[in-house]
Amino acid sequence: MRREPALWPAGVAAAVLLGVSFFVLQHWLEHGALSDVPVYVHYARLIRSGQLPYRGFAVEYPPAALAAFVVPSYLPWSYATSFAVAMGVCGAGCLLAAAAVLRGVRARPDRIAAALLAIGVSPLLLGSLFDSRFDLLAAMLAVAALAAVVHERPWLGGGLLGLAAAAKLWPLVLLPVALAYLWRRRGTRAAAALGVGLVAAVAACTVPFAALAPAGVWHSLTVQLDRPLQVESLGAAVLMVAQHLGGVSLTTVTTHGSQNLAGGLPDAVAAASTVLAVVVVATIWIRFARVRRPGGDSVVVASAAAVATLVAFGKVFSPQFLIWLVPLVPLVRGRRGLAATLLLFTALGLTQTWFPDGYWQLALRHSDPYAGYLLLRDLAVVAIAVVLAWPARLQDEALGKERSRLEALRSIRPQVE
Repeated sequence: MRREPALWPAGVAAAVLLGVSFFVLQHWLEHGALSDVPVYVHYARLIRSGQLPYRGFAVEYPPAALAAFVVPSYLPWSYATSFAVAMGVCGAGCLLAAAAVLRGVRARPDRIAAALLAIGVSPLLLGSLFDSRFDLLAAMLAVAALAAVVHERPWLGGGLLGLAAAAKLWPLVLLPVALAYLWRRRGTRAAAALGVGLVAAVAACTVPFAALAPAGVWHSLTVQLDRPLQVESLGAAVLMVAQHLGGVSLTTVTTHGSQNLAGGLPDAVAAASTVLAVVVVATIWIRFARVRRPGGDSVVVASAAAVATLVAFGKVFSPQFLIWLVPLVPLVRGRRGLAATLLLFTALGLTQTWFPDGYWQLALRHSDPYAGYLLLRDLAVVAIAVVLAWPARLQDEALGKERSRLEALRSIRPQVE
């Protein structure tokens, strides 16, 4: 029996690359502007002074996010450095979770190494966002939940997915895929265990605060749904380019902690974007649920496709949303995964063409060439969603070419019968 090469050199190399990336961010690429760290340190100071979140002061994030704000305040360095260290730890957690996912789908060592290295280099491509936003926390928990699902551990998967959703709502888009996978693989009881685990985790994070400040918690959960068309979304990018071509007049307003386009046309575009995102994500869910015996690779590609669609067509597209895709897209196997990863790298790099240095010129004046760069970035993310959601060869992914022929035959036997 041939022995597979050890994965630890690739894991160490990816971890070192991630650490170097964060060091470079802190010392060369961190511009100090357009950072959310001042908001986080403000929350941490209020909490440590004894004020209750959602009751003593308003918080725009779900309850599990509070850990990302408070923990760095206990570390020995400055808050900004401590927060970067905490996000670096979450990045390392993403590497471990990604490796666990790929182990669960029986990926070859070279595929695992390539995926980990792609994740490790991503902070350099995106620039000063990984160490100044808390999105890596939710991303780490979401990929860890995916790993548990692939390994068919429903209670753990549900609990991790619930924690991820309690930190930021977007991981809920993975829930229908996870439920369908476990239902097809292990039956109704496993799917129910996932759901119960998720509800228990969300309740443990949310109920204590909701009991004391129900209105504040409700506001934190619904404020994102009420946001208008944010200036970096696909719809806004199209409108800004149309403005330069003539015939469209746009106005930027600052609400919901971001810059958004105001008026009847932007509102209509925001509604259409939301409908499109819901329709496409629901199509991904339904198509996946119809696979009789899905393999681990199919749940990976369906999960990545759902998240990419949510990012691409959402009415809000803050640049840190790309962090959600970083530990997911490189996990997809084959040409589809390679194409999607290259497109992700393109989107990450294009973000630096206007963020942060040209952001205000883009947001307030809709200036060229930034509007064009923005549209190219958004179209790159649309291309990622299309590549991942495209239905061709879905059955090949459900079977998984890397498994033995005997296992493949066993997987398709229920369909033959």
